[in-house]
Amino acid sequence: MEYRTLGRTGVRVSPLCLGAMMFGAWGNPDHDDSIRIIHAALDAGVNFIDTADVYSRGESEEIVAKALSGGRRDDVVLATKFHGVMGDDPNHQGNSRRWIIRAVEDSLRRLDTDYIDLYQVHRPEEDTDVEETLSALTDLIRAGKVRYAGSSTYPASQIVEAQWAAQGAGLERFKCEQPPYSILVRGIEADVLPTIERHGMGAIVWSPLAGGWLSGRYRKGAELPTSSRLERLPQRFDLSIPGNQAKLEAADALGALADEAGIPLVQLAIAWAINHPAVTSAIVGPRTMEHLESQLPAAELELDDALLDRVDEIVPPGVNLNHADSGYANPALEPGLRRR
Repeated sequence: MEYRTLGRTGVRVSPLCLGAMMFGAWGNPDHDDSIRIIHAALDAGVNFIDTADVYSRGESEEIVAKALSGGRRDDVVLATKFHGVMGDDPNHQGNSRRWIIRAVEDSLRRLDTDYIDLYQVHRPEEDTDVEETLSALTDLIRAGKVRYAGSSTYPASQIVEAQWAAQGAGLERFKCEQPPYSILVRGIEADVLPTIERHGMGAIVWSPLAGGWLSGRYRKGAELPTSSRLERLPQRFDLSIPGNQAKLEAADALGALADEAGIPLVQLAIAWAINHPAVTSAIVGPRTMEHLESQLPAAELELDDALLDRVDEIVPPGVNLNHADSGYANPALEPGLRRR
């Protein structure tokens, strides 16, 4: 597997990052099976694992720890995230110094490690000063508990704000950003990816299969897969919503294109995501061994310009077919704020 440098850190990571969201109660509750999947990914050359404290309320981190026991920890670039709700206490969440210092200790304990390679802010928080967050992360880096800090699903303006705040206050800066990116969710091409490149950051993109829309199972005229996501995230899966109908049309056209090229759509979608020059790695989140085995070949797949042009004809560059897939709801667009 050909490794890439994460931004300007000098750290080499695989183009596929193993996402651990599906390990635990949210996906695969069988710890032994989840561990086998992690080991298979590592044996295939993946050296990058991404999880978060909020995934199954810490269970995902615990499964990753079990998989990395026995001497495998030092060979892995281990990333986790904070921000999500982790308890009934109103302060057991967010981007404040108070919570970050508590959250990192909890993650270190669950991951059974002395340090976290990449500690990421899972989402922006409007009522927390970015210097508050960066100051706490800087202290953790200087204490040796964290190696690098990153952000996730930040708009371009807030990526720049964080870079300036770090420079102005002499704080550690975010070395990478983790945005949503797939053929159906291309909005970051317009601003976020160019901003990441200008600031020498790495890009670890999530959901290259667009939440399963690019799994090959969404085809016109076929029985659509049943999913709990329809109940939990109707704005992203309910076909009565025009944006989701547009996704079905595009997924069907992309499936036909993949068939014509003789490439499974899963592999085409992942290879397309890591083909962008600003992208360091794409997060794949298998729930089963079959999922992993179907995704791994994408790391070696080369797409020619003609095929990429055909993709652009189906979904134009810089376009999100459904705004709900952007991963971040800009509070400035809330009616109450807009009409102040």
